Amino acid sequence: MRTSSPRRRGTLVGAALAGALALAITAVGPAAADTDDDDVVVKVKAHTTRTPLLGWTIGLDPGHNGGNASHVLEINEQVPDGRGGWKQCNTTGTTALSGYAEHEFNFDVAVRTRAALEDLGATVVMTRESDDGVGPCVDVRGRFAEDNDVDLMLSIHADGSADPAIAGFFAIVADPPLSESQGQPSLELAQTMITALSDGGFTPSTIYEEALSQRADLATLNFARRPAVMLELGEMRNPAESDLMSSEAGRQAYADALVDGVLDWAGPHDPQ
Repeated sequence: MRTSSPRRRGTLVGAALAGALALAITAVGPAAADTDDDDVVVKVKAHTTRTPLLGWTIGLDPGHNGGNASHVLEINEQVPDGRGGWKQCNTTGTTALSGYAEHEFNFDVAVRTRAALEDLGATVVMTRESDDGVGPCVDVRGRFAEDNDVDLMLSIHADGSADPAIAGFFAIVADPPLSESQGQPSLELAQTMITALSDGGFTPSTIYEEALSQRADLATLNFARRPAVMLELGEMRNPAESDLMSSEAGRQAYADALVDGVLDWAGPHDPQ
């Protein structure tokens, strides 16, 4: 795993994240944790006067969608899985103990991440632009990376393990790889994001060794022909992480860590 690069933008999540974690876990009211897009810009500009991601195109894939639950036939349709088999188009995702839906969490973190990355000069494209639509299907999400010629893609999710004792984030890569980009580039991207989340104060998975999962059944990753990683940012059925993900301060902290990871990975990689 690579350590922090010289291009890393200071620590947006250092003491601020520690405070956010404490606020979320102790169930402080929403007014105390409010964060809006203006705050994102102020934080980023306070730590850099450059645009280190100028020339980079970054894909963000907020998992699931708000309209999936009311369009059962559409999301149950079978689509190619990228390995000669078939896969369900999409799912509704999980729900936090607080009742906060995963699709909402994924979209909110993606929007916050996009705002910060754009402020750093990146072009950011997203697989969905709202949280009230249906899909897109997982094969379309995977092809999105190549269709938009991104330099990297992050698929943003949260897990919903039945056992509330299970905690922590983990990254998923396609294995065995179907293209060169799914090999070392995607593995390196995953390891960099794991480091950034760990450095940001988040708990690595208690069930996946080194917070890394390698799978062959995820069409979103199988179809990607650019460095791509799926990030399960936490366990929504774990009480502490449910509180964290349900808070604005917690979601901003996740976004800050993702931006740090992108900056770390971009440092030694020149966009093509």
